[in-house]
Amino acid sequence: MNRINKKLQEEQKMLSIYFTAGYPEPEDTVSIIQDLEKNGVDFIEIGLPFSDPLADGPTIQESSTKALKSGMTTNKLFEQLKGIRNSVEIPLVIMGYFNPILQYGVEKFCKKCAETGIDGLIIPDLPVDVYNEEFKTIFEENGLQNIFLITPQTSEERIRFIDSVSNGFIYMVSTASVTGSTSGFSEETRDYFKRISAMKLQNPQIVGFGISDEETFNQATEYAKGAIIGSAFIKHLNANGKKNIGDFVKSIRPL
Repeated sequence: MNRINKKLQEEQKMLSIYFTAGYPEPEDTVSIIQDLEKNGVDFIEIGLPFSDPLADGPTIQESSTKALKSGMTTNKLFEQLKGIRNSVEIPLVIMGYFNPILQYGVEKFCKKCAETGIDGLIIPDLPVDVYNEEFKTIFEENGLQNIFLITPQTSEERIRFIDSVSNGFIYMVSTASVTGSTSGFSEETRDYFKRISAMKLQNPQIVGFGISDEETFNQATEYAKGAIIGSAFIKHLNANGKKNIGDFVKSIRPL
């Protein structure tokens, strides 16, 4: 069983943390992953730096730009992650844009993920139809789940199609804006969470965008299985480097 499915069977609400590979320093990737697991995070999303990250707000864009300038590449990420499964057990997901994966070679990239122990991919700009027709077999052969995004504007028909193609969780974007741009959830957003919950999809939903503290984590997980924090954690790294990661995690989900 894929580690993602196994983890989703646990009763608690899931906390997933996103950070950009090679940030704040090029060699920080592995130690940040280890620290996050040690402090009780359930999933980790490893951001593959890209020069044009469309869905990301300024905080994550800046971290991506700095990582690229420091020499972070796809090859370097796989080199850093070699042997990661000797010290880390929780699900690891790479979040990136399709262009670098296409340049690397989709099949080669997926094989590398399988060798390294990556459990899934989030590729915001890969349409579900294209994935289903052209790449699904490659992902499945390598034991990888592809995690799709839905937004408040996604039609019910489209959501149900995404649900039928998915086999892990659905990334429920809380807002139509980019990451890091909201503060708290409006009544309209909470109604959207309720609406998706009422659809009784076969795959659980994990909410992303706009979660930055304990209050927004609790709001997001009232109707969903978990929540993803990205920009707020990058800001923590900006201020503290790799220090006090445990304090950050406890500020979101106290023990």
